[in-house]
Amino acid sequence: MFAGYIKPLLDGTFMDKDPDIIRWAPFALLFIFLLRGISGFISGYYLSLVGRYVVTTIRRQLFHHLLCLPLSYYDKNNSGQLITLLIFQVEQLAEAATKGLKVLVQDISTVIGLLALMLYYSWELTLVVLLTGPIIAVIISFVSKRFRRFSRQIQASVGDVTQISSEALAAPREIRIFEGIDDEKKRFNVVNERNRRSFMKRVVTELLSMPLVHFIVAIALAIIIYIATHDGLINQFTPGTFMSYMSAMMLLLDPVKRLTQINSTLQSGIAAGENIFSLLDNETEKDTGTQQLKQVKGDIEFKQVAFRYDESGSDTLKSVSFKVKAGQKIAFVGQSGSGKTTLVNLLPRFYNYYKGELLLDGVAITDIKLDNLRQQFSYVGQDITLFNDSVGNNIAYGKMRHASKEAIKQAAIAAHAFAFIEALPHGFDTLVGENGTLLSGGQKQRIAIARAILADAPILILDEATSALDTQSEKAIQSALSVLLKGRTTFMIAHRLSTIESADQIIVLEQGEIVERGTHQALLAKEGAYAKLHRLQFDRLDS
Repeated sequence: MFAGYIKPLLDGTFMDKDPDIIRWAPFALLFIFLLRGISGFISGYYLSLVGRYVVTTIRRQLFHHLLCLPLSYYDKNNSGQLITLLIFQVEQLAEAATKGLKVLVQDISTVIGLLALMLYYSWELTLVVLLTGPIIAVIISFVSKRFRRFSRQIQASVGDVTQISSEALAAPREIRIFEGIDDEKKRFNVVNERNRRSFMKRVVTELLSMPLVHFIVAIALAIIIYIATHDGLINQFTPGTFMSYMSAMMLLLDPVKRLTQINSTLQSGIAAGENIFSLLDNETEKDTGTQQLKQVKGDIEFKQVAFRYDESGSDTLKSVSFKVKAGQKIAFVGQSGSGKTTLVNLLPRFYNYYKGELLLDGVAITDIKLDNLRQQFSYVGQDITLFNDSVGNNIAYGKMRHASKEAIKQAAIAAHAFAFIEALPHGFDTLVGENGTLLSGGQKQRIAIARAILADAPILILDEATSALDTQSEKAIQSALSVLLKGRTTFMIAHRLSTIESADQIIVLEQGEIVERGTHQALLAKEGAYAKLHRLQFDRLDS
């Protein structure tokens, strides 16, 4: 509208001296710019709103998908890359979806409108402008490929920076005690420098491409001025028409400039989108079950169960077979890497075995609906996870979130955690910090045990559940557990053999195979693998 208004403004005022045009000229100009401001706000606001909705939806889908991926996915991908994907790369997609979409829609519309006006005034001159299009398209195509390649490099390097940073910040004691500061600095500097180089390559490409496109447009402009002032075309133009045409030509520069600049943003968004949708294409945990168990007793049977982490690798568990009656306490012992934790991870189907059969109350666990199966288990691991929330909310986590305060208190008492919780500044409402950094290792473990007690599940998995406790606290916990475990099927993994002497059955594993089983006394009498482990441990304690 502004370019088109130049013609009547010049011809009607300075050439024809038309009083009506002279009177309305200032108001028409104000109207055009008022309309421009209002339409710019409306289009900018709603395009941004649509873009942010897209990003919010994708981030929600991505987070929900991450929560449902099988554990094997996390074994193969580091957390730094996943966090970068969720935060940094989604923001890049956001910028492409908001700023990129806004520029594409508005500036392409502007270019089309200006070209239409120029064609109306002179199709011959406009043909010169259009001939530059294929040249610009070739440049943008070449630049796009470079932008996308450098964007992928930047995203990968940001993931490395995140990973190394999170590792270093999570281990300040180890880094200092083992004098690893210089090593960590070197690791960080390498990935940080890689990120800088990739970013600067993209910047150089962007800064070279823009002047090149502008120069091509300037060549077209020079040719137009030359042709318009020669060859008899000059007689076809009034001063107002020529200035209107030239204004439209000059107004093309800004949208072409923005369209060239936005290419780097779009290519970053495309590269991020490829990574995001690649993750979303990963299959979530498969729920093959159809049955719902209501009254679970806790009978467990392994029938020739075999498992491997990698399809092309060797078996971690080999033809494991044993029975557990409801209410029994079963302990697994063996050297590190013998398959103890892997075995208990099969019970709630954190991993799926590929051979044999695993039964719960006579029903194959693969036939039980996944959420129903996991409702039957409570778990305390050796690596305690606490959330940056209150003590009470960490005990009453997930399915226990509606538990009463009295139930939470009783669980804490049973776990011998009540005394230290009451001594905290705000009791059960005290924030524990990131992964419980404000608590000691023993305190964190007792909160985890209280969580398992509150869950009141028929089957309990204790994976080194008392490893961070001192001897006095451990005895107190063992006393509490002995009461709690009555009537519950319990699977215990322990390196301290003194904690499993009362188990109904002890299973000794070596390289994924059962080599011995029996009670504590019976295995000692055998003078086999268990007796050797027992002797080694207690000789070490005596010394």
